[in-house]
Amino acid sequence: MLRVPVISPDGKPLMPTKASRARRWIKKGLATIHQNDLGLFAVQLINQPSGEKTQDIAVGIDPGKRFSGIAVQSNRATLWTGHLVLPYKKVRVRMDTRRMMRRTRRSRRINRKVPYSQRSHRQKRFDNRTNKKIPPSIRANRQLEQRVIKELNSLYPVKSIVYEVVKARGNKGFSPVMVGQYWSISQLEKIAPVTQKQGWETALKREALGLIKDKADKSRQTINTHGVDGIALAATHFSSRKNYYHNRGKLSVPKNCDVTNAVFSVVKRAPISRRQLHLLQFSKGGKRRKYGGTTTHHGFRKGDYVEAVKAKIISRGWVSGETVKQVSVSDANWKRIGQFTARKVRLLKRATGLIVNH
Repeated sequence: MLRVPVISPDGKPLMPTKASRARRWIKKGLATIHQNDLGLFAVQLINQPSGEKTQDIAVGIDPGKRFSGIAVQSNRATLWTGHLVLPYKKVRVRMDTRRMMRRTRRSRRINRKVPYSQRSHRQKRFDNRTNKKIPPSIRANRQLEQRVIKELNSLYPVKSIVYEVVKARGNKGFSPVMVGQYWSISQLEKIAPVTQKQGWETALKREALGLIKDKADKSRQTINTHGVDGIALAATHFSSRKNYYHNRGKLSVPKNCDVTNAVFSVVKRAPISRRQLHLLQFSKGGKRRKYGGTTTHHGFRKGDYVEAVKAKIISRGWVSGETVKQVSVSDANWKRIGQFTARKVRLLKRATGLIVNH
């Protein structure tokens, strides 16, 4: 049975309720639909509730390099599961391109016919050789996870966050993965207390709950790839035992909570290019064409969720580009559905920077 987030009149998250009860509240005028960046069906009460007592709700995070799994779990039900498509690969390519173009531009300014000491090398503006520096690609991954957790915290009364950590070999302080995950934990602790778990603990809890993990292709956007790890991590918060015990010579973990069907969402960043005056190189004749940015000439922004009509066929998607008279609409995988006349495109939801597909 699916659970719907409930928000108090003053914006405080309460315990979720059944979907049928939430619809009944809306029909009777006791609640309104609460808009959120994750696109979840949530309600906000109009009158103050009789009580605001809440039970424990935990969030489990299984961070990865290209994909992450997140789940929200209570003692009696699974409330939400998510598969995050991380921007690691895209950010890495853009940083490599930026580095290459910067070196090319600097090489043009240098007169190699003069001695090295007299060349116009720009001096360094600051010391960037500091320890514990987080690479932009890893920072972008962790920031997307933090963005989703902040939104979940505004919908559910989160009491604990369970985070799976990895142990890198060698110098722990130099490993970008180690530095990135501990920085992320320090940011998440501002939201709720964070408990760290290792991979083998997640696997034991997953087996105790009877969840099956798909290890064949981790890029599949299903709950069995990474979402089940998020459920297992969140479920460890409800374990009454602190130590694991042996069951016929095998380590085992008690169940301690109920896993139920829940909303499954695939979340990613909108792959929008930043505004550029020139496409990497200067245009011939000084002629420039618009590239990148989020604005359009038709009143829409890139990333807006819209409904478009063409040949009496209704399509829904996200604004990804424009022409003089048309608007480009793409699906959740950022594949273009088609180009539609601007006057036949209707705005459903403003861009939030996230692409959420349920």
